[in-house]
Amino acid sequence: MYLALIRRQQRWQRRWLLLLSLLTLALFLLSLALGEFVLLPWQPLGDLELRILLELRLPRALLALLAGASLACGGAVLQVMLHNPVAEPGLLGVSSGAGLAAMVAMAVAKGLGLYLPGWGLSLAAFGGALVVTMLLIRLARRARLGHGRLLLFGVAIGILTNAAMTWLMYFADDGSLREFMFWMMGSLAYGSQQLAWWWLVLPLTLGWLCWQGRALQQLLLGETQARLMGLNVDSMRVRLVLAVCLLTGVAVSLCGVIGFVGLVVPHLLRLCGGSDQRFLLPASALGGGALLLGADLVARSALHAGELPIGVITASVGAPLFIYLLLRQDADVSR
Repeated sequence: MYLALIRRQQRWQRRWLLLLSLLTLALFLLSLALGEFVLLPWQPLGDLELRILLELRLPRALLALLAGASLACGGAVLQVMLHNPVAEPGLLGVSSGAGLAAMVAMAVAKGLGLYLPGWGLSLAAFGGALVVTMLLIRLARRARLGHGRLLLFGVAIGILTNAAMTWLMYFADDGSLREFMFWMMGSLAYGSQQLAWWWLVLPLTLGWLCWQGRALQQLLLGETQARLMGLNVDSMRVRLVLAVCLLTGVAVSLCGVIGFVGLVVPHLLRLCGGSDQRFLLPASALGGGALLLGADLVARSALHAGELPIGVITASVGAPLFIYLLLRQDADVSR
C-alpha cells in the first residue's frame, strides 16, 4: 500500500514537471516571437530580424528564465531554512539589501570615474544579500523570533534599504536617475546586454540547489532529526545560504528588485500538493522561469510607447496571494 502511494506520487510529480516544462518552453518561444516585430518560425528572417532575435530577444528571454528560476528557488529554500511559509527574498529585505549594495557600488564607481564591470556589480549585490540573510538567520535562531515577528523585521529591513536607495536616487544626476528608478522597479532591458559572464553562474548554482532536495527535506523535519539522519546541518546551512545569496544577488544586479516570485511559485506548487522538496525545487525553477517570462511579455506589450516595470506585474500577482496566505495563517492559529 505504501509503495503504491509512493509510485502514484512520483507519477504525479513527473506529470507536473512535464507540464511546467512545456509551459516554460511555450512562453520562451512566445517571448522570442512577439514584440514590435512579430517573428514567425515559418517566415524567412532577414538581417534585421536575425539581429533582433539573437541580440535582443534571445538574451532577454534567457535572463527572464534564469532570473525567475533563481528567485523562485531562493524563496523555496528560505522558507525551509527559516521555517517560515511566507519567507521570500523580496519580503524579507534580501533583495533590497542586494539592491542597495549594488546601487552604492554604482554610485561610488561613477563618483570616482571608474568602470564597474557586471561581475563587480553582482559581487556587491551578493554581499548585500549575504549580510541581510545572515542577520535574519541569526535573529531566527538566537532571538527565537516567531514567524510574524521575523517577517516584520524583514519588512523593516526592506523599508530601510528602500529609503537608502531613494536617498541615492535623490542625489543622482539626471543621467543616472532614470536608470536607478527603472532598475529599482525591475527591468530585463539592462541585464540582457551582459549575458556572457552570468550564463554559467546561474545554471550551475541552480543545478546544485535543485540537487539538494533530499537535504532540504531532512531540514524540514528539524535540525535534530536531520542530524540523526546523517546530515551535516551546519555545513549544509552555510552552502545553502551562499547559494541563495548568489542567486538573489546576481538576479538583482541584472534585473533590479523583483518581488513576490519566490512567494507565488512555491506556494502555488504546494497548493497543488507538491510538498516534497525533491520535486518542489526543480518545479519552482521551471515555474519561476515561466512566471517571469509571462510577466515580461505583459510588460512589453501593455504599452505602445514603452514597457512597464516587470516588478509591477509580479507585485500585482503576488500581493493578493500574500494577503490570502496571511489571512489563512491567522485562521489556522485561531482554530
